[in-house]
Amino acid sequence: MIDGSGERYDVAVIGAGMAGMAAALFAAQRGLSCILIGSSGSLLFASGLLDLLAVQPVAERRLWSSPYAALAALAQAQPEHPLARIDPSAIGTAFQTLVSALASAGLDYAPLGEHNSNVLTSIGTVKTSFGVPLTMVAGVAALGQRPPCLLLDFRGLREFSARQIAATLADGWPALRHQRIDFPGFEAMPEVNAVHLARALETRETRARTIALIQPLLGDARVVGLPAILGLGRAREVHAEFEARLGVPVFEIPTMPTSVPGLRLLQAMEAVASVHGVRRQQSSVRALTFDGSTALLELDVQAGARVSAGAVVLATGRFSGRGLTADRQGVRESLLGLPVQQPASREAWHQRDFLDPTGHAINRAGLRTDGDFRPLDASGQSAWPGLFAIGSILADQDWMRAKCGSGLAVATAWSAIAQIAHQLRGTEPETSTR
Repeated sequence: MIDGSGERYDVAVIGAGMAGMAAALFAAQRGLSCILIGSSGSLLFASGLLDLLAVQPVAERRLWSSPYAALAALAQAQPEHPLARIDPSAIGTAFQTLVSALASAGLDYAPLGEHNSNVLTSIGTVKTSFGVPLTMVAGVAALGQRPPCLLLDFRGLREFSARQIAATLADGWPALRHQRIDFPGFEAMPEVNAVHLARALETRETRARTIALIQPLLGDARVVGLPAILGLGRAREVHAEFEARLGVPVFEIPTMPTSVPGLRLLQAMEAVASVHGVRRQQSSVRALTFDGSTALLELDVQAGARVSAGAVVLATGRFSGRGLTADRQGVRESLLGLPVQQPASREAWHQRDFLDPTGHAINRAGLRTDGDFRPLDASGQSAWPGLFAIGSILADQDWMRAKCGSGLAVATAWSAIAQIAHQLRGTEPETSTR
């Protein structure tokens, strides 16, 4: 707990989803003392894939094989979009920094190149993403080549159906077979949970028994697909053993949230933040005030608990993260009452057609910022020189439909922390915004 006298940090990050976690990590790597405040539950809903930018423009649903080509098109069409305001080389560096940190915590991603990858989903559709966990990479190659493939699921695992995937892909992938088996030790259970299975596979005996069940089913299969259950903190080890003993590439398919890959990502992010000295406080901020060059944060952990910081990063998300609040009067920023860019009336929030290709205006509501991601006040000036906003709370983006959620989080976190380091430590400013 933080006592009433308070603690002093260079940076206080409010919100512990992908954007907040990335900001805290980037700050600590630059030698800035940092406290990360908030619950990290949103990462449990992550697929484990790191989207950069896949769809542009969203109204046309155009998919791009290169996220960097998509970023160039975005900059031409929507220069006000947060990603369009950050130099692509800085975005690439941010992603590489993040995946390198995750690898140090045992969560490996495929080498990042210049292109997106196509990844199979749990309903048999294809998702275009940039950063792919190494446990899923063989599936990317399989989607491209369509070799004889065995898809497996487990009796009682209701969130995943190998049969449904095979049926969806049957016309374009005739050599795709499916099989359902009992998970060793869980045979008597009518329903099983992916997280429980992942933990069970971290024991040598369960791995051996599961692999022994799969081996007689291989037939002509040159690759095997499984739901994403190959371990939690030891996924690297579990996946490698499955491939070695089955003698073919093995790939995971992300399941419905809450997912094992999301839990892996959360654990890895927390681990690297801890190693770099980030102070974690699973609380909320009751009040935030500014005194000259210092921010004062009152926390909900106990009466009078306070933190002070030289800079504050708002990574509080949108409605589900409670960074934004909506009522009959409109949309409000929840902590400071910052003005929110939004449609002029509630009637304009949504299109009549839920699936309208242009999307809903409410999804693009959010905070306006200056070029360095400092949120603006009602007069159009930065609310406080050391206050920054990052991630999905920003205006002029529709991250879900553009498939750029991680890109938005990671890139804006990198840009904001670069500015904070320059502001607090006098480091040379980077070419992070344009």
